[in-house]
Amino acid sequence: MCQKTFEEKLAELDACIEKHQKSPGPLMPTLHDAQEIFGAIPLEIQKHISKKLGVSVAHINGVVTFYSRFSLTPKGKYIISVCMGTACYVKGAQAILDAVQSELKLKPGETSEDGLFTLEATRCIGACALAPVYSINDEIYGGGTSKKILEDLRKIIKAEEEKNDQNKA
Repeated sequence: MCQKTFEEKLAELDACIEKHQKSPGPLMPTLHDAQEIFGAIPLEIQKHISKKLGVSVAHINGVVTFYSRFSLTPKGKYIISVCMGTACYVKGAQAILDAVQSELKLKPGETSEDGLFTLEATRCIGACALAPVYSINDEIYGGGTSKKILEDLRKIIKAEEEKNDQNKA
């Protein structure tokens, strides 16, 4: 697997910016691309976008920090989000969150050292009838339990270990 250099990623972002500048409202699509390319939108990238689009860094930073889709620091390959909205909380979401914290040795907002997992405690995601819910990347799991999420995490870990073993062979 070939990793791109920072300069290659920047060139890719510049190509995206050039494309987006031809359309009205280029900031949001540019930020989405930056998040995808770099895995985060740190201040250095915000400054680069600011120069290219002629938008203040303060405005860009306000957008980046407002929307949960964007991050200032890289997120893991698997984003584990436990809904802590009222319905989910009442039906046991805290126990699910506690189980994940214990299993992965992470607190909400943290990413594992290997870059595999990011843990998030989120507000209501609008699936109250399925409470308690959690998501792994974009897949929602309803009727969650501590046991169920730990099974899901262990499947992911096993699959990743098997991929690593295959890559070594």
